[in-house]
Amino acid sequence: MSLLYAAHVPSGPGPFPTIFALHGWGANAHDLLGLAPLLHGGEALVLCPQGTVAFPVGGGQYGYGWFPLTPGTAPDPAEFKKGAAALREFVTMATGRYPVDPKRTVVAGFSQGGMMAYELGLREPARFAGVAGLSSWLPPQLAEELPKLPEHEGFPVLVTHGTADTVISVERARESREALRALGVALMYREFNIGHAIDAEVLRVFGNWLKSKPFAG
Repeated sequence: MSLLYAAHVPSGPGPFPTIFALHGWGANAHDLLGLAPLLHGGEALVLCPQGTVAFPVGGGQYGYGWFPLTPGTAPDPAEFKKGAAALREFVTMATGRYPVDPKRTVVAGFSQGGMMAYELGLREPARFAGVAGLSSWLPPQLAEELPKLPEHEGFPVLVTHGTADTVISVERARESREALRALGVALMYREFNIGHAIDAEVLRVFGNWLKSKPFAG
């Protein structure tokens, strides 16, 4: 399956530190692209694929997702696996097409995209240098299915969440925190006094984490 996507490609030959940025429910491939100039001095390759689940959002416009969403519940396993498979295929395609630095590649996602980021990065940690879940959730059913791998030990994971989030409760993030700790990853967990959003402070923490952890090499 070939996904539509948007890309921020720095100048120069590369290889570049790379971020696969996965949007949330109802957004599209351009939703997170605006973060590219604000992260790593704009010198990271940022690839933003678009989910294949389309639905009308009004005004003749469509929003997209990675699997059908029922608020407050874990994803349907079959639909979740279908979205994950499409993303893995996209990562393989993109790493062959773009000058990706395989030792400095991060998968990050906002909201529903964060669930997909957890799945990709934690199931195949040898393929990535870190995972970031922004205002997201690692459902227990998915956490239980993840294999416990030697590569999880010390694997960089960033979790950010708003204490005033009314879309995904901060309790979900705290639940995710404990599941991640059980895997033995190198977890950075931060809460902010915001809602379901990425604000300047989240971006600052995200950028510093990239510089000091997965992009440090």
